[in-house]
Amino acid sequence: MRIAYVCADPGIPVFGCKGCSIHVQEVIRALLQQGHQVELFAMRWDGEPPADFAAVPCHTLPTLPRAVSQVAVEPRQTGQRELTLLSLNLELRLALEQAEPFDAVYERYSLWSFTGMEYARSHSIPAVLEVNAPLIQEQATHRGLVHRESAEAVAQRVFRAAHVIVAVSQGVANYLKHYRETQGKVQVIPNGVNPDRFTKPQVPTQPSGDFTIGFVGTMKPWHGLPTLVEAFVQFYDEFPRTRLLIVGDGPERAALEADLLDRNIHTAVQFTGKVAPTEIPGLLASMQVAVAPYPDYPDFYFSPLKVYEYMAAGLPVVASRIGELQTLIQSDVNGLLYEPGNQVQLAQQFAELYQSPSLRLQLGQRARATVLREHTWERVAQQIVGFMQQTVSTLEVA
Repeated sequence: MRIAYVCADPGIPVFGCKGCSIHVQEVIRALLQQGHQVELFAMRWDGEPPADFAAVPCHTLPTLPRAVSQVAVEPRQTGQRELTLLSLNLELRLALEQAEPFDAVYERYSLWSFTGMEYARSHSIPAVLEVNAPLIQEQATHRGLVHRESAEAVAQRVFRAAHVIVAVSQGVANYLKHYRETQGKVQVIPNGVNPDRFTKPQVPTQPSGDFTIGFVGTMKPWHGLPTLVEAFVQFYDEFPRTRLLIVGDGPERAALEADLLDRNIHTAVQFTGKVAPTEIPGLLASMQVAVAPYPDYPDFYFSPLKVYEYMAAGLPVVASRIGELQTLIQSDVNGLLYEPGNQVQLAQQFAELYQSPSLRLQLGQRARATVLREHTWERVAQQIVGFMQQTVSTLEVA
């Protein structure tokens, strides 16, 4: 199939270092490996295409004017930015028409884009929409949203046009149920991992003689890093030949570093800052335990890429008992789960793993076996293409 992959979100650098960047690349990579042709339409790149994307035509969508390109703090600026993004749908339509024909369109849902799905509908080809988060709610809570009614109208419009809506978690699927336009269309396909990135043996890029607990991700409030730090402090008091390795960067970093300095424990914690995806395997190989310390969110909707990568690397994972994580991880079988926010329990699990190398090995081996069996990007792409083929059959009958 010849597939148009659309990512019209200015917050997603498709060749950058974010988790969303990896997600875009890996879905496309898996489609390519299955013999499909993919053309990528995106607004933001932040880097050069990977070497294996040499045959992927990359179409640059119009970017925001400099005056409104940054996330604004004033409502007037925010509103102007939103309306500008909405106006760019015509440009996407023109780009698709110039590059056609396509056999299907796969679009990553963004707040202001509806053209990809409507284009596919008008050409009687499969329109598959991937939804990764309740974006309207997320935007209003964390970044500000002026034209909420317009965002809701776009959501209704794009959900109506899509033949299939891929939700990356049950939490996202539950959110989508609030829209009548999604009824009968939603399919849950959790995220995956590319196991080829984590083949054994990996050379540690941050070697240490100390037992290392690690975290990978953007340092934002919903990642639960204060709980991780509190648990590590308790654990470190009892087991001082240990360290905490935090891979990534973000708005919480300065506060965390100041807190660690106040506690006089900063020498036991290493921050790598922002790293390229190619560096992650070596950094995971530098850890003995990996953590996903999410706090207790009532509507947890994440399908965390970091956890799939931890597991593919053969690491024992300690994660919050929340959302998709309690389905992916069976405690004491292929990882350990603790109650969200319970720093005492988390510290105890660190101690348990520190004292039992055999348990670490067993959990890590079972974790890797789980993702290799059930959660590869190849499997994700097979399901996506399966839904496209079903849609083709339905359209032919109609």
